[in-house]
Amino acid sequence: MSINVFIAGHKGMVGSALYKKLLQKDNHNVITANRQELDLTNQACVDNFLSSKNIDQIYIAAAKVGGIYANNTYPASFIYENIMIQSNIINAAHENNINKILFLGSSCIYPKFAEQPIKEESILSGSLEETNEPYAIAKIAGIKMCESFNRQFNRDYRSVMPTNLYGENDNFDSKNSHVIPGLIRRFHEAKKENKEHVEVWGTGNVKREFLYSEDAAEACYLVMNCKKDVYKKMTGEMISQINIGSGKDISIKDLAFLLKKIINYRGDIIFNDSYPDGTPRKLLDISKINSLGWVPQYSLEEGLFKTYEWYLQN
Repeated sequence: MSINVFIAGHKGMVGSALYKKLLQKDNHNVITANRQELDLTNQACVDNFLSSKNIDQIYIAAAKVGGIYANNTYPASFIYENIMIQSNIINAAHENNINKILFLGSSCIYPKFAEQPIKEESILSGSLEETNEPYAIAKIAGIKMCESFNRQFNRDYRSVMPTNLYGENDNFDSKNSHVIPGLIRRFHEAKKENKEHVEVWGTGNVKREFLYSEDAAEACYLVMNCKKDVYKKMTGEMISQINIGSGKDISIKDLAFLLKKIINYRGDIIFNDSYPDGTPRKLLDISKINSLGWVPQYSLEEGLFKTYEWYLQN
């Protein structure tokens, strides 16, 4: 029997990787809508859309995302748009008796100084990183909304917390992007223009964990489709999210030199410590997702090569 699956945000980085993955499944009929067809921040539009389709599962991969600069510059947009998108979808799904949702959060939901590697139980145990607090609060609200509908209405709404993701269809904007696409663009343009150096924001000493988008899509599919009793056994009523990561981290300095090598840029790298570093370290405990038999298929270097190839073609 065919399963009707709606991917909210199918044009984004994770959404497009999920879209590609689900198209390979014979029993999945994938439903999508672009921004012109469906405004996810409009409650009536979302309700009308979900009531007009016979949907069995929803992946919420739609979100307003960006790096430190974007989060610092547009905090109101980040908290408002993300809360509206997820609230509209989750509530409309319930109203239209759609019983299965997978909500994609972000590892920034965890406290700034959480014990490393970060276990799921660390949520709400301390203060958040200031630069992306509005975005983090929106994502925490999404998890808690899924949990609340499960508790009150016995829904099967699940959440995954991916680490820093990168890959095809990422945002390569010079100011508003995350660290990997931002650096890819900077190194590539510096190579093209024979620039003597590339500036990297921050000291370069902080450590981050990265996961290729196709690995993230595989993990999302696994969590969505594992048996309900298996998911419930791994999670709790009030701590129900599952971490997704690579289990390895790297300093921003080492990442910059790795990208310099991949892109074959010959100039120097200058670290500008007048920019904020953000959280000192952010490595997720991925023992729960590992227990489902999932491990990443791509090393960081392989994923970066594939991402740079895609960037060159697009």
